[in-house]
Amino acid sequence: MTNIKEALEKDLKEVSLRGWIYRKRELKDKIFVVLRDKDEIIQCVFSKENFDEKSWKELLELQIEASIEVFGFVREDPRAPNGKEVEVKNYKIFDKGLPFPLHGREEVSTIMKYRHLWIRSRKFNAILKIKATLMQALREWLEKNEYIEVNPPIIIPVAVEEVQTLFEINYFDKKAYLTQSSQLYLEALIYSLEKVYCLAPSFRAEKSRTRRHLHEYWHLEIESAWYDLKDIMRDAESMVKYGIEKVIEKNEKELKFLKRDTKILENYVEKPFEKITYEKAIEILQSKGLNINYGDDLGADEERVLTLEFEVPIFVTHYPRKLKAFYMKESGNGKTVENFDLLASEGYGEIIGGSQREDDYEILKNKIIEWNLPLEKYEWYLDLRRYGSVPHSGFGLGIERMLMWVCKLEHIRDTLPFPRLRETEILI
Repeated sequence: MTNIKEALEKDLKEVSLRGWIYRKRELKDKIFVVLRDKDEIIQCVFSKENFDEKSWKELLELQIEASIEVFGFVREDPRAPNGKEVEVKNYKIFDKGLPFPLHGREEVSTIMKYRHLWIRSRKFNAILKIKATLMQALREWLEKNEYIEVNPPIIIPVAVEEVQTLFEINYFDKKAYLTQSSQLYLEALIYSLEKVYCLAPSFRAEKSRTRRHLHEYWHLEIESAWYDLKDIMRDAESMVKYGIEKVIEKNEKELKFLKRDTKILENYVEKPFEKITYEKAIEILQSKGLNINYGDDLGADEERVLTLEFEVPIFVTHYPRKLKAFYMKESGNGKTVENFDLLASEGYGEIIGGSQREDDYEILKNKIIEWNLPLEKYEWYLDLRRYGSVPHSGFGLGIERMLMWVCKLEHIRDTLPFPRLRETEILI
């Protein structure tokens, strides 16, 4: 058994190929089928003279996405996709299929309805291969830099971020929630392992309905003892660059199919990322005519404007303390926190949020009270500051947001086989 990639790249005369019908065209005495497998496509030519009447009738009945095996001879043909075709001498049908409900120009609602079929598309094939490379590369960077993978729980008792974005569940007649972030558990683990990370789903019940919001996404989170804000920003930049570099190296064909300009991606790897404060960001936005004041949060529109001002990703640092979570360490002025958001270029916006964590027991306790959080639920978290507290920092990266940027996709729903979105009426 040969795969299509081997048939195209090797000097093979005779092949046996399995796959699905990607395209089909019928002439009077020939049928042209473009066969696809996981890697490539190749044209297969069925000539009527090679088959009896029953077989020819059977071949005419084949539908798009029919699954077949063909046996034949490879020949060069510049008119064929990828420059080669197979003259088919025999075949085997696994399933001739029914008329396929997708043809390539459907509305989003139709694509979502037939999501289980749309994910067969070559576009999604390319996206998933890039995603696999990206996730492997990020893990590789972390392992090389002495981070240890751990597995925090998905079911949690308290909020890590905003309370209103929690998905509540019944845990043996007690309230519990799907995790928004593994950060608090990672903080506990640094006292044993010092540098840790996890790659797991996170859940946000936020009402945002934009091209970059998901309710379930893959979250890469890291935490490191002895790190301040500069240290964690250094690691964030290095890791992101490594991930992009590996995608350029391993997924040239997929990037080309998606029409992604690799020179732009190479620029992100080669040049240092920009760094501006939140205060400076507000000044830039005001100079561009946006109606925003100091103390307002940055939304998708504001982030887009900022990213278009620079050729590389931007670290926006030191947000007002009231805009950010209770666990972030306050800056010396008491008005801002030691945090950053990393905004991806070309209008894509935030892909990472990180900070130095508050390591002082009294300050953290008072902030939990100030944020109106249930103090008793955070006693274990406060214990981390009672017994051997150390400076530490961490961040969370949204895999799908980074993938969306790297592939230059229009909507985040194309980064997952079965995305969980507010507009999704049917869950598969």
